[in-house]
Amino acid sequence: MDYKKSNAPGNTVTRDVIVLCEDTGNIYQTVEIIAKRANQIGSEMKRDLDKKLQEFATNNDNLDEVVENREQIEISKYYERLPKQTLIATQEYVEGNVYWRMNAQNQDQTANNF
Repeated sequence: MDYKKSNAPGNTVTRDVIVLCEDTGNIYQTVEIIAKRANQIGSEMKRDLDKKLQEFATNNDNLDEVVENREQIEISKYYERLPKQTLIATQEYVEGNVYWRMNAQNQDQTANNF
């Protein structure tokens, strides 16, 4: 899912923990799934931002000449206004747009621990 077209809220939303963990049966596994997806989204956002800002990079090491580029500022502000990656990942999880699976080894370990 494209993070730019996400309908995730811009602010923090209180969520019912019981509803979130219906798929997994364990809130900790649910948080782990959302956290891993948030890391993926965050790295994708960083790659996109770096690629766009690379166009404005200069090889000049002179600190006396600081040039403000209006386009660069607008790009940075756009990425700052996007919802945080944890909110996007949580919204994707709630909508059922996140594919996840548990390894058999992890399932065996969790079953043995109880």
